[in-house]
Amino acid sequence: MTTAPKPDDSTAARPRANAGKSVLAADLRITGDISCTGAVEVMGEVDGSITAGTLLLSHEGVVKGKVTAETVDLRGRLNGRIETTGLTLRSAAQVTAEITYKTLSIESGAQIEGTFTRNKD
Repeated sequence: MTTAPKPDDSTAARPRANAGKSVLAADLRITGDISCTGAVEVMGEVDGSITAGTLLLSHEGVVKGKVTAETVDLRGRLNGRIETTGLTLRSAAQVTAEITYKTLSIESGAQIEGTFTRNKD
């Protein structure tokens, strides 16, 4: 009986240098969590948490849940929690969230309800 080799735990947690961009199409609905080291563009709907290097939420995109990403660029609707280093809220953004950020940019027209906490680290 042969057994498959065990993955090296030391490499499993490291981000991949060739991490790409994942695009979730407008007709896609996901219930569950998403995790990647690269960029995620959401044009559809996600009900769950997203952990990524970068999150791009398009005009038609909807996220209900927690977002943890190095950079977040929002044009669509988000209801939940955001933890990020750099947050950009575009004019079409509709956000109801608890937000922790380091840098913040808000375009005129963005609709925001929630709390903002600046991370000073």
